[in-house]
Amino acid sequence: MEHPDFDLVIFDCDGVLIDSESISARILITLLKPFGLDFDLVHMQRHFLGRSFPTVAAKIRHEYDIDLPADFELSYRRTLLEAFQLELKATEGIEGILAILPIRYCVASSSSPERVARSLCITGLSKYFQDSIFTASEVKHGKPAPDIFLHVAACCTVAPDRCLVIEDSRSGIEAAQAAGMTVWRYIGGSHLSDIHPSIAHEITTVPSFGSWSNFSDMLHAGREISDW
Repeated sequence: MEHPDFDLVIFDCDGVLIDSESISARILITLLKPFGLDFDLVHMQRHFLGRSFPTVAAKIRHEYDIDLPADFELSYRRTLLEAFQLELKATEGIEGILAILPIRYCVASSSSPERVARSLCITGLSKYFQDSIFTASEVKHGKPAPDIFLHVAACCTVAPDRCLVIEDSRSGIEAAQAAGMTVWRYIGGSHLSDIHPSIAHEITTVPSFGSWSNFSDMLHAGREISDW
């Protein structure tokens, strides 16, 4: 079934398909404390949300002059996946949307291919994506650069202006806008309800929704609905 406005929906993974960002931030905060970095959740969301781990690590090394050990990333990913196995869930209502979405869709994530695959498997969402998974490992520059979204559009042979991107982070929104795509912000993840309101409400330039039923309404009505 064709949609009058879009030929492809591109979902971010962390914080959109899966409710993972609070878990990821908690693990990273814990692992950074031995290095003298006492970040809180607000700091993590403001500076690191939506960025790839190599980007986050480079920022920490540069801005705080912390020489993270070579095995830090491996330790972080191992600890994170252990927590995911126990705690990770899909965002409420997303599976029902994926099961009936009348438009072609895929996922484009800043996370590693292994983490995305494992996350989708744990949450039972793997069956909806199959070969429709793209990660920042496939492009030169991660979000907020538009590279990954332009790469997805090219691979799917869809014009950028016919793509709808669903993001939760500032960097993801900026990347989608730079790619010339329509972007809506999902604000239903726990990471945007557990932190200071200034972070959750700092982006007001794009349509937003807090539940997947609202997304369905927006898509079918062809109008902008805001949960602010």
